[in-house]
Amino acid sequence: MKIVAVILTFNEEQHLDRCISSVKNITDDIVVADCFSTDRTLEIARRHNARIIQHEWVNYAQQFNWALTQLGTDTDWVLRIDADEYLTPELISEIKECLPEITPEVHGVYCGRRMTFQGKLIRYGGVFPVQVLRLFRYGHGKCENRWMDEHIKVTGRTVALRGELIDDNLNPLTWWTAKHNHYASREAVDMLNLKYGFMPHDTVACLHGGSQAGVKRWIKERVYARLPGGFRSFVYFFYRYVIRLGFLDGQAGMAFHFLQGFWYRYLVDAKVAEVQRHMKETRVDVVTAIKQVLNIQLNL
Repeated sequence: MKIVAVILTFNEEQHLDRCISSVKNITDDIVVADCFSTDRTLEIARRHNARIIQHEWVNYAQQFNWALTQLGTDTDWVLRIDADEYLTPELISEIKECLPEITPEVHGVYCGRRMTFQGKLIRYGGVFPVQVLRLFRYGHGKCENRWMDEHIKVTGRTVALRGELIDDNLNPLTWWTAKHNHYASREAVDMLNLKYGFMPHDTVACLHGGSQAGVKRWIKERVYARLPGGFRSFVYFFYRYVIRLGFLDGQAGMAFHFLQGFWYRYLVDAKVAEVQRHMKETRVDVVTAIKQVLNIQLNL
């Protein structure tokens, strides 16, 4: 049974050694799909004997799906893991024990994912652990074609493991806010697409009998997206911080739930409004407005 781990990188010298070290507990077949890093990322990958492939970045989904085309046909399972994530010992043990016993009709494996913020593991707010599909049979799965919040879709049944992986980014808060400003532009594209339909709508949304990711996506697209912009950001923050007890995460939790649960989503709404205002004032179409306002070129 051959498991190939795919890690997308750009200047990940701070995280990559930790990530690969955890992954090597289940496989030595590691592919680093790099976007022309300028730090020690490639040096670290070579030290671990990882296979390095390089490709110009468009978005996460396109980069990951391109990486899948570079894998050998003898691949049985693909592990998707980000450079700032690592597998817990419990998840490693479960994968070793359970994966060989999974029947052929099962194409995907879910696990839990938790996140740290400013060195603290976030435990409240109803956010974590989130179930993510990170292991799938080669040839039976790919990444949603989205600009943000993309998930793996598979053609067959799925199972879930109890073990977790940890998202533990070590960069400072200035980096985090800059990254989420960029993320907000990408998510604004997806929100605008829900209204204007300029791209194919690729989604895992499923309310009945769906996965946790499918249910959350359904709520986001059918309920959250239809609430007034700005107001919905506050409602979501209140739900997380008060109703789901996010305040119990302490000072770091307050920063996380406010920034990720309110500020980030309010920023998405503000960018959507800016694009729509530009469309009205200049009488350009939505794709042109996205390019002129968000500086995102959509290759439709």
